[in-house]
Amino acid sequence: MAGADVLPVEVVYARPEVQVIVRLELLAGATVGDAVDAARLERRFPELAGQTFDVGVFGKVCARDTPLRAGDRVEIYRSLLADPKAVRKQRAAEGKRVRKGGGAEPPAEV
Repeated sequence: MAGADVLPVEVVYARPEVQVIVRLELLAGATVGDAVDAARLERRFPELAGQTFDVGVFGKVCARDTPLRAGDRVEIYRSLLADPKAVRKQRAAEGKRVRKGGGAEPPAEV
């Protein structure tokens, strides 16, 4: 497909161990949902099949019926395994200090 009636887009999905980018050319008027369906990522990632998941374009959550523009990057979002606020509260309750950039701060030298 080539021409003014075609939208080049990417659909991305990531897990901690792997990231996938599927480049597509869709007809003008295609939606985020059309791109997700065309990418067929549920074949490689069975956890996506039959599941409801959030999607977005360039980091902004949107509905599946959002129209696409040429060059858009459609992102499929996984559910969080832990609430970041709850994790911070738990760390604070345990008295752990966290250094900038993540990870526990090493014990102070005596």
